[in-house]
Amino acid sequence: MDLQLKNKKILITGASQGIGEGIARSLAAEGADLHLTARNEANLKKIQGELTEEFGVNIDIHPLDMTEEAASDRLYGLVGDVDILVNNAGAIPAGNLFAVDEAAWRAGWELKVMGYINMCRVFYGHMKDRGEGIIINNIGVGGELFDAEYVAGTTGNASLMAFTRALGGKSLDDGIRVVGVNPGPVQTERILNMMKNRAKTMFGDESRYPELLASFPLQRPAHVREVSDLIAFLASYRSGYTSGVIFTVDGGMSSRRSLA
Repeated sequence: MDLQLKNKKILITGASQGIGEGIARSLAAEGADLHLTARNEANLKKIQGELTEEFGVNIDIHPLDMTEEAASDRLYGLVGDVDILVNNAGAIPAGNLFAVDEAAWRAGWELKVMGYINMCRVFYGHMKDRGEGIIINNIGVGGELFDAEYVAGTTGNASLMAFTRALGGKSLDDGIRVVGVNPGPVQTERILNMMKNRAKTMFGDESRYPELLASFPLQRPAHVREVSDLIAFLASYRSGYTSGVIFTVDGGMSSRRSLA
């Protein structure tokens, strides 16, 4: 299926690892020209080299801390207008109300929640001037499954879901689509560490984390490509009538609401 993304200019935040790296790979495979940003310059350079060699696309990297003051404006100054923005930067810390102190809570929200909002404010404005653009917010199923052991993240993700729906509800009036994606657990280093921490809390032994997979659909997390390929589709003209909605990729976890 040709998604007609060849030579589209796409900016991906948090692109140095995990799902962000996967998104870059899926979009590079479609021939898009990418701008990748994250704090880890070494990883960005590695990804740039690999994807350029494999797919022959243009890739620019912008090492940047999105928590810095006016980071979104600075990034726009480096990148300029884009066809598609994928907000992916940020990892809100896991833990219950007493495990996540105010400083950690605020830092996580500053990077992800306010980071997404600030990026949308800057890039939406320029897209509106042109009368076209696409914004995809990679959020997380924690916004649907309220979890006391991920209280800062579940609350932050829920707010980004509301923000995405609110912004995307009328954005087509400006020629812009705004959609969200809620991955469940995905096979990344971050999820592995979260599962180890949960196993330590539940069993007193982090090495027992594989036992937690028994309750997962197919007894595994999602593969990165199962999320990144959806994002590539949502970025394409084939998804041209979707806006103000959230797509959940969790194998049905959030729909298992029975007590049995």
